[in-house]
Amino acid sequence: MTSSWMLVAGFLFAAAGVLVKIGAAQFSAAELGFYRSFFTMLVAFVALRLAGVGVWSPFLGTHLIRGIVGAASLIGYFYAITQLPLATAVTLNYTSPLFLAVTTTVVMRERFSPWLVFAIALGFAGVALLLQPNFETGKEGAAMIGLFSGVLAAWAYLSVRSLGRLGEPDWRVVFWFGAVASVICAGWHFVNAQAFNPITSGNIGLLLGLGLAGVGAQLAMTRAYRTGNTLVVGAFSYSAIVFGTLATILIWNDTLTWLAWCGMAVIVASGIMAMRVEKKEQVEEAGFES
Repeated sequence: MTSSWMLVAGFLFAAAGVLVKIGAAQFSAAELGFYRSFFTMLVAFVALRLAGVGVWSPFLGTHLIRGIVGAASLIGYFYAITQLPLATAVTLNYTSPLFLAVTTTVVMRERFSPWLVFAIALGFAGVALLLQPNFETGKEGAAMIGLFSGVLAAWAYLSVRSLGRLGEPDWRVVFWFGAVASVICAGWHFVNAQAFNPITSGNIGLLLGLGLAGVGAQLAMTRAYRTGNTLVVGAFSYSAIVFGTLATILIWNDTLTWLAWCGMAVIVASGIMAMRVEKKEQVEEAGFES
């Protein structure tokens, strides 16, 4: 599946987002981030033990950078959500594929088809049409933090790509992200002088569902960036917004404007374009090697 693993991740990220929205009535954002990350760490640890693979890595520094940057991106994203309209915060965070295209080219020296770069830009245009962000006067600082969360997300994805090239197992990458993010989310919660809300028989199912969706999304995303074309994966990452929007329609009976429907169609078109370009390049590469 290679790059297509990101479609699986997009669906699971959207599912986790739905559970976060539901769970926000009982838990803070930091608590939900902690439970999701801690569950991810535990599941990854068990998977590594069953496979006979240790958690220690000679590339621990890269794992720590990936975890810290990823958690910081999440915190910046949550802060932007509290200060800006939701559509604006999401749009700013999803600038990450654009930054990823730049950093992958500059840092990792990868070369891509201009059509893939166009697909990334087209997908972001679709996100803007679907979410229709607006920027309020006096919120420039929050907007910059939201934009910076996109930059950090791109950095985290680049770290995942680097770890994949170094031969790190997917479950180890997922484990260290869960471990670092758990510590940071717990620290963020306590810094705000908040006690953890009780886990009951009525909400434990929600937390388990959030954990399962989170670990599945992290694993699929890690595999996509390790085995797939970086920009194709970036284009497919917009699928989380499409899945999330469809969920709000089905669960909360939200309605969309015709412009938002056009934006969703543009996102889908960008993904199809990226997939077709990737297949064409694979065929050409196979023909060249033969």
